[in-house]
Amino acid sequence: METITVKVSDAEAGQRLDKMLAAQAEGLSRARLQALIEGGHVRCGGAVVDGSSRKVKAGEVYDITVPPAEEATPAAQDIPLDIAYEDGDLIVINKPPDLVVHPAAGNHDGTLVNALLAHCGDALSGIGGVKRPGIVHRLDKETSGLMVVAKNDAAHHGLSAQLTTRTLTRVYHAVVWGVPAPAQGRIETLIGRHKTNRKKMAVLDGGGKEAITDYRVLETYGVWASLVECRLKTGRTHQIRVHMSHIGHPLAGDPLYGKSAPAKYAKQMKIPPAAAQALQEFARQALHAAQLEFIHPISENKISLRADMPADMQNLLKALRRAQG
Repeated sequence: METITVKVSDAEAGQRLDKMLAAQAEGLSRARLQALIEGGHVRCGGAVVDGSSRKVKAGEVYDITVPPAEEATPAAQDIPLDIAYEDGDLIVINKPPDLVVHPAAGNHDGTLVNALLAHCGDALSGIGGVKRPGIVHRLDKETSGLMVVAKNDAAHHGLSAQLTTRTLTRVYHAVVWGVPAPAQGRIETLIGRHKTNRKKMAVLDGGGKEAITDYRVLETYGVWASLVECRLKTGRTHQIRVHMSHIGHPLAGDPLYGKSAPAKYAKQMKIPPAAAQALQEFARQALHAAQLEFIHPISENKISLRADMPADMQNLLKALRRAQG
């Protein structure tokens, strides 16, 4: 259950309640807010608010209680999978970019979970819940690469424990704006939900959770871009994207944490037109889960896997290499 608090500004006085809330409560549509108001989930001064058309007054404070989404059982769908490893206990997928991991608002089907249900049948672990059967860790929709899924509860428990003890190794490759200095280091911060933009995470001075990323520059393209290896020591939401942006080197193509990067770097340095075009036109955050290493939770064998970058990232690197001459 999530509660969102909204205060009416002087400029918003006299507006309809649903319109004012839709402007301030990011992520909630006007139609969704109308349903919440009708369901008694919006209060002002502790009293339930009646009616979306109510005119708001300056200084009023509204509390919106957003109930958790009801979980629906995903349907099995025959979606091709790039399988890097599979046995009776687990499966490792090389996820393509633009594939959502599990059903959520706006993506009720066509997800990796739907594909896994078709491939694995009833074998998937139920620990992750109805919407996330077998999912041990996830990748953002636009992030490509390796992720492991458990087929039974014993495997799920074992893999989750390795995540907790940081013995499940995840190595990512990212194309970032500029060249980090020093060329190798550790980023250690607290990460939590952004104070004003609920879709974003942010580095916080207090609160949040510990987040540690070790990085190493693998290749540079002039002074305007570089290929960086990132090793996760923790697994916070958007961790690499937040950390690289925090040190001034956001990922190419990142619409959430690197939106201002093209203009900033174009102003600071002379970027070859071909390189600028390649970076600005890259259609997703340039992030790939390249390596995955863990101890098999049942056999106790060491599993070490690698996955090549997808074609779009390889083409970006080729364009950057050509641009630097």
